[in-house]
Amino acid sequence: MKNSIQGVDSITTMPGNDKKTVDPVQEDYDKGKQYLENNEPAQAAIFFHNALLGYEEKGDDNGVANASNQLGHVCLERQEYEKALANYQRSWEICEKENDRMSLLSLQKQFVLVYRGLKQYDKAVNGCLELLDQYSGNNDPANGVAMLELLAEIYMDKGDIANAADSYRMIASIHAGYNHKNIANDFEEKAKELLASN
Repeated sequence: MKNSIQGVDSITTMPGNDKKTVDPVQEDYDKGKQYLENNEPAQAAIFFHNALLGYEEKGDDNGVANASNQLGHVCLERQEYEKALANYQRSWEICEKENDRMSLLSLQKQFVLVYRGLKQYDKAVNGCLELLDQYSGNNDPANGVAMLELLAEIYMDKGDIANAADSYRMIASIHAGYNHKNIANDFEEKAKELLASN
């Protein structure tokens, strides 16, 4: 007699029996992220905007904050700095209300990029310095170095070569502290070249 018992690994859900419902608002948000990752900001903006409206309708503050943040990224990508600032600000207000420190830290970086784009260099520099304090307090040298590099670029945009060179020297000293001699030397050289070209 032939064994007619079905193996466990071959059992599947009957078609049309899948109870998982897809949230159309989340679907719009996910599509927006895909388009943004594929460097298609115009398409991404449409889906993030739809998601934002959906989250507002549902009264989902977390969703509103995320969609606003993503719309900020889209506007930043498109160099629409005022719109980026407004979207990031909306996200900031919700994250601040929720006391979401990690999101606030992430948003602070975005504000620096927006202020740089708006050529509001003093605000960008102040934002970098605030972040540097936080990274230092969190013993986070990797992000500290990345912020110092951005700070050097902002100083160069501003025409402040001396402070740009100082930023590179600070990076060099951090790398020297970790015994990364070649990288430290590279940043020392960058500082010297900047000062020589001035």
